[in-house]
Amino acid sequence: MSVRIRHHVNPLRAKLQRIAPGPLQLPPGAPLPLDIELGCADALFLFELARRDPDTSYIGLEIRQALVADVNERAAAAGLPHLRAVFAHINIDLAALLAGHKVRRFFINFPDPWFKRAQKKRRLVTPELAAQLASLLAPEGELFFQSDVWGLALDAMAVLEQTPGLRNVAGEWSFVRQNPYPARSLREVRVLERGLPVWRMLYKPTHGLAATAPRTAEPAGPSPQPGTAAPF
Repeated sequence: MSVRIRHHVNPLRAKLQRIAPGPLQLPPGAPLPLDIELGCADALFLFELARRDPDTSYIGLEIRQALVADVNERAAAAGLPHLRAVFAHINIDLAALLAGHKVRRFFINFPDPWFKRAQKKRRLVTPELAAQLASLLAPEGELFFQSDVWGLALDAMAVLEQTPGLRNVAGEWSFVRQNPYPARSLREVRVLERGLPVWRMLYKPTHGLAATAPRTAEPAGPSPQPGTAAPF
């Protein structure tokens, strides 16, 4: 199915404040653990993971309803019953949607940058969302963020570094060098094809790190210089 979708949707629009999808219901026998991409778009990242791993439930949350329908149609056609998309407003619906669930991994891949100062309140990563993510992560969970926009990545890091219950695996105020997962979003593919930099962060819950050794990740070293975002 070919779908023409706006790249950016204003999450503050009144009708999007009332999506209220209700609690997430996994089908009987659905595999666990649960991995969730926040703002999955066409879900290329999740499709790659789901094809490799049938023993995990992959959920993409997306505010563009037509994309949700398209992802679910393609997942069914591909024989991936453990992959689905859900129409939701992440900054409003997450707590109710995931009530009773613990999440192994949250992925935030190249969220909308909203460059203008007046638009920054539309950005996905807020202190409130970060606190919710920390509370929803399983003890050995992971929160992964990546962006090709330097200012956006730095602002997100400022939020995550100050969120109780999260610890930067690469060290405070440090980026990881590589995507640690065997999947790429469409945006990541396009950015890397242009040779542009990507800034990535990996966090774990502090209550999970106390019991086991932290996952090894290469720190980014000296802070990279700002890069130019590739056009959508």
